Amino acid sequence: MKTVLITGASRGIGAATAKRFAAGGYRVIVNYNKSEAEAKLLKKSVGAYIIKADVRIPHEVNAMMERIESEFGGADVIINNAGISKFNLFTDVTEDEWQEIINVNLSGAYRVMRHGIKPMIVKKSGCVINISSMWGQVGSSCETAYSASKAGLIGLTKALAKELGPSNIRVNCIAPGVIDTDMNGSLSAEVIKELQDETPLMRLGKPEDIAELAFFLASDAANFITGQVIGSNGGFVI
Repeated sequence: MKTVLITGASRGIGAATAKRFAAGGYRVIVNYNKSEAEAKLLKKSVGAYIIKADVRIPHEVNAMMERIESEFGGADVIINNAGISKFNLFTDVTEDEWQEIINVNLSGAYRVMRHGIKPMIVKKSGCVINISSMWGQVGSSCETAYSASKAGLIGLTKALAKELGPSNIRVNCIAPGVIDTDMNGSLSAEVIKELQDETPLMRLGKPEDIAELAFFLASDAANFITGQVIGSNGGFVI
């Protein structure tokens, strides 16, 4: 049985992805930080293993990855999904806000991958999927730190795909559009309507849309795909 680790997996895209991989026969490890109740629901509903770790804190990530390697021989698939955002003018972004967003969205993925790819290299097999954003591709006004962090994740994906290709490890990136999740729950109905109107398919995406794409990228059907940034955005970015 293959093992998948999904960071930030207790809600939204992460939870939908956990359910999809569980349905596909994977051993699912759900990483969470604050949403313990939601993680426990996933443990009960799909039989997921749950591990609390804050991706901002190196020793917590180290402990999580060491546990996964000790108990399961490492993860066959790593999905870096943990992420946060903040909506404000660039001139109002504080040093602490900037550092926190970069630390979670970009450095958190670095910490997980730095440890997680070592067993993959030994086995010469593995798959990494980074969850970026269409704003990492084109930028979003008033979400500069978020856009920068997600753009960094795209660059990391491409560089690591080149480095790990000879070890038969694939690294890809999904760039979701506007998805109906808690992260976008703070947006007003007016803003949501505007975003729908700007999307050629005239609707928001669902977490399951991203989960299905992640499952495909982890499958043998995608075994010649690496270093790619694949948008699932309803045509918002073309």
